[in-house]
Amino acid sequence: MSGDLTDADAVKKATDGVDVVYHIAAIYRQAGLPEEQYRAVNATAVRTIIEAAKSGGVKRVVHCSTVGVHGDVERPPANEDAPLRPGDIYQETKLEGENIARAAAHETGMAVVIARPTGIYGPGDRRLLKLFRGVARRRFVILGDGEIFYHLTYIDDLVAGLHLCATVPAAAGRTYILAGGEVTTLNRLAELIAEEAHVPPPRVHLPVWPVWVAGAICEAICRPLRVEPPIYRRRVDFFTKSRAFDISRARAELGYAPAIGLREGIRRTLDWYRREGWI
Repeated sequence: MSGDLTDADAVKKATDGVDVVYHIAAIYRQAGLPEEQYRAVNATAVRTIIEAAKSGGVKRVVHCSTVGVHGDVERPPANEDAPLRPGDIYQETKLEGENIARAAAHETGMAVVIARPTGIYGPGDRRLLKLFRGVARRRFVILGDGEIFYHLTYIDDLVAGLHLCATVPAAAGRTYILAGGEVTTLNRLAELIAEEAHVPPPRVHLPVWPVWVAGAICEAICRPLRVEPPIYRRRVDFFTKSRAFDISRARAELGYAPAIGLREGIRRTLDWYRREGWI
């Protein structure tokens, strides 16, 4: 069944007769879309889903947010109570969606659990393809010193974590960061990819600010035309914003236990990219 999150009738049909709703759909950083569209899908629609779930007899809603609501982590690792400082319209509307989810849960009595995954990778993902392909083809250039923290979540571990959010009774009303068991630096992440791809690790580092300025110019030109800019500032964020998170709450309250180590996850992801012809 397919439908539109902003269509209340479609959402009602999708939630009728089910026990658990996993809300994982979102608009993720698409060029040329107005802020109102992000807000309609990532925030306003959350209330529509929870109200429809309540009327349809759903037992629990698992709402997937993002650790991006914490922005750049100044004192890593961050836990669920760390400051909330979203840095772009995607992160801002995801935080709005969290607040709407909590309010709607309070008003309707629906059991809602909020999950905040870190960067998701594994077979099926192409968001990190540029990183994997760049390293594997020996064309990856690191902006800055590469010593920022990076924290990934392998897809199988995330699925297990979301299932726990839906099934552990005490999770209702709680918020959980779901992430892999290993935190690394961007330099070390690139080295691990290189080792599994059997190529030398990236050695070229460039200063950040010229690329950031170029990204701002490209965005200013491309955004009115609704085309994806060749360089954009959020690409620079990948090299400058630290991402390290504490999953102690999920471990203690959910029994969450990431099973796929970073090297194994990288190996599986590279294998999938190769089979699909992306690398």
